[in-house]
Amino acid sequence: MPVPIICLDDELCHFVERYRSLLSKPQYQYFVIVLLGLMLCEGRRTLVGLLEQVAERTSLSGLSRFLAQAPWDTQAIGQRWLKDFRAKMQPVIQADHARQQRMQPRRRGRPRQPLVTGYLIGDDSTMHKPKGKKMEGLGQHHSTTADRRLPGHSMVEGLYVLLGQRCPLLPQLYRQQAICEQEGVPFQSKIELMEATIRSFEPVAGTRTHVLLDSWYCAKVLWHAARQRGFAITTGMKSNRWLRIQDASEPRGWRWQRLADYAASLEDSVFVECKWPRGGKTVYVHVVTTQVRKLYRCRVVIVRQELSAPLAQARYWASSDLEADAQTLLGHIAARWDIEVLFGDGKEELGLDHYQVMSATALLRFWTLAMLAYVFLEEERQRLQTQEFRPVTIGEARRELQRRLRRNVLLWLHAQFQSGVQPDALYDLFAA
Repeated sequence: MPVPIICLDDELCHFVERYRSLLSKPQYQYFVIVLLGLMLCEGRRTLVGLLEQVAERTSLSGLSRFLAQAPWDTQAIGQRWLKDFRAKMQPVIQADHARQQRMQPRRRGRPRQPLVTGYLIGDDSTMHKPKGKKMEGLGQHHSTTADRRLPGHSMVEGLYVLLGQRCPLLPQLYRQQAICEQEGVPFQSKIELMEATIRSFEPVAGTRTHVLLDSWYCAKVLWHAARQRGFAITTGMKSNRWLRIQDASEPRGWRWQRLADYAASLEDSVFVECKWPRGGKTVYVHVVTTQVRKLYRCRVVIVRQELSAPLAQARYWASSDLEADAQTLLGHIAARWDIEVLFGDGKEELGLDHYQVMSATALLRFWTLAMLAYVFLEEERQRLQTQEFRPVTIGEARRELQRRLRRNVLLWLHAQFQSGVQPDALYDLFAA
């Protein structure tokens, strides 16, 4: 059943009101329609699919103009939700600092400074568009799920995770160089887009930021950007990278060796048994502090699921956290999975890849509003977890919102009928 905007619940009303000053009155109406449609729709989140979820007299052409042409700024929307997240988390950080200070053992000397680590996680995801031949920004991009290149768009995204709470950053569209030349726009590589994210990111005060990236982004320019900001960084690595290995037989006392060859030379006894932070599965870890060619001095982490498994199944990471032990490094590595969950939830729960818009402007606005819907559901998830004392998923938060909205619709209809309104008077609204 379509939901009239008047039936929004208090939590959603308070959330959308934060953005009213950034939009005109007609824009604000479509803004609410899109957010509500994204969270209510169970089918394809096309423009028609979104409109069918809301009982308002609006047009498809009006919604299309709102996404493609209307003069509103996605940057302002993104800055607002990040500002709100920082303001919300500031007292939480202060409370955690106080907790750490209370738990410190009494000893002589200066007390250790409390430390809260926030993770800035970056990655990209392919939005498969097999029939979108006339869409702007369309290219051939590798899909990890399909394990091949597919026609579609490449979304470069960041996620800020702090004390278990998640906040997505503004999405960016990566265009291949040939596509940029066809469309007459400046080319930016994925590395350049991620560098801009690291350099412009503003963390919550009183925290330490740790950048997490996969092996595609294991580039010196990104490590340099993180180090300049005072951030730690951990990235995946391919097995063809070169390490500086101590060797007394060499005139310099060291030599370069491929990471795959170094791993093959290791005895099983140098691997330490550890617990994977998520799920508690046993893994075997070897950590060495060395320099990686075209990188910096770092902690190289080699993880094997089983010592009897083929070496080709081993995975490799590099971390600038030189003081961390093996279990702490595994904690950094495992935290990167949150962005995979973001992409999965975005596609499954909010139709992040369902759009059917032609212009790159409309595409980025659709992604931005989908991420904003995720911001709201993340707030709902945290609230439900506090109430119910159990883990809650984004999907559960969305279904709880749908339940409340359906109840509001029934209460509103009940009030309308009690006041003497006839069913025929409401038919046109719900059939629109």
